[in-house]
Amino acid sequence: MKLWVLRHGEAEPHARSDAERNLTENGRKEVLSSAAQLIGQPLSAIYASPYARAQQTAQLVREALGFEPEVRTVKWLTPDNDPPAVVDELDSLDNVLLVSHNPLVSNLIAYLQHGHWRELQRVGTAGLVELEGDWPLAGLMSLKSIKHP
Repeated sequence: MKLWVLRHGEAEPHARSDAERNLTENGRKEVLSSAAQLIGQPLSAIYASPYARAQQTAQLVREALGFEPEVRTVKWLTPDNDPPAVVDELDSLDNVLLVSHNPLVSNLIAYLQHGHWRELQRVGTAGLVELEGDWPLAGLMSLKSIKHP
C-alpha cells in the first residue's frame, strides 16, 4: 500500500475563520510543484479536509494530474484531528492522497511510522510525504520521501 499526504499550500494569514483561509498565489505555485511529483503514480482517490485551502489544494492537484474522480471531502482530515481516528478511516484505502493541515500531517506521519507522535517530521506548506507498507497501521508504514516545493 502507498499513501501520500500533502499539506495544503501557503494560505492567507487571516479570514473570518481558519476554515475559510484561501491559498495565496505563492501557495498555488507550491501546490503545482508538488503535484508534479505525483505524475505517473497509481492514485485511486484524493481525500481532502473541508477547509478552503485544503479543498483548493486538492482541486489543483486533481486538475494538474487530469485525475477523473472527484475529490472526496472528509471531516477526519481537519487540522486538530486525532491520528488514530484517521488510521481507522484508512483501513480499506490503497494508493490514496490525503490533503490536510498541520498539526495533523506531522502527527499522522509520525504515528504511521513509529506508533506515536513524539518524533515529528517537519512538513512545510505543500510538502508531499510518501509512505509505504502492507497495512496503514500505527508503526507499520515506512517513510519513502518528503518533498517540499
